[in-house]
Amino acid sequence: MAETIHIGILLYPNVTQLDATGPAQVLSRVPGAKMHMIWKTLAPVPTDAGFSIVPTTTFADCPKLDVICVPGGGGQVALMTDQETLDFLRKQAATARYVTSVCTGSLVLGAAGLLKGYKSACHWAWRDMLPAFGAIAVAERVVRDRNRISGGGVTAGIDFGLTVAAELAGDEVAKSIQLVLEYDPQPPFDSGSPEKAGVERVKRIRERLSGMLQTRQKANDEAAAKLA
Repeated sequence: MAETIHIGILLYPNVTQLDATGPAQVLSRVPGAKMHMIWKTLAPVPTDAGFSIVPTTTFADCPKLDVICVPGGGGQVALMTDQETLDFLRKQAATARYVTSVCTGSLVLGAAGLLKGYKSACHWAWRDMLPAFGAIAVAERVVRDRNRISGGGVTAGIDFGLTVAAELAGDEVAKSIQLVLEYDPQPPFDSGSPEKAGVERVKRIRERLSGMLQTRQKANDEAAAKLA
């Protein structure tokens, strides 16, 4: 019988659901995996997709985790100076085998002081905010630096999940999970990165995100100042 592997994914209001559920779908298939969807209470947590996810445990009741993962989303801004959440992450990171994130979840790890001196991925639009926490921003889909593993934006969470699965159970298990999930991407458009999307499309997206940029930058600056 496989040893129990406790894997925790942080939830919070306005989380990007695929950042959380993509890795969860992959990692739940690791032999011995026990998934924990974590928030302050057990009340349903609204996501940015218009539906809610029900947590399975609270900060107070969460066991020691082998893997802690912080997903991204608009609600990440509020977590940057949320002491209760940051303290929970620090506590779990102290004993976890792997401290991980997807998308802007890496900024939350940064705000908790858990990325200083580590390489990390992030969504392309917010990647340049990582150095404020002493992190080294890397433009890759999945980044591994010692026991820190991070995924880029949203869909990179599935690649991230397979990477973590391989770390936990070996390449063959991860490849089998990939096959069972029929994860064989063949997107109808080749526009999934700034380099492929072209200058004009990237410019339009940045303009559309300008309000969020200001909000995120303010939260980032405040969190970095507190950490300092």
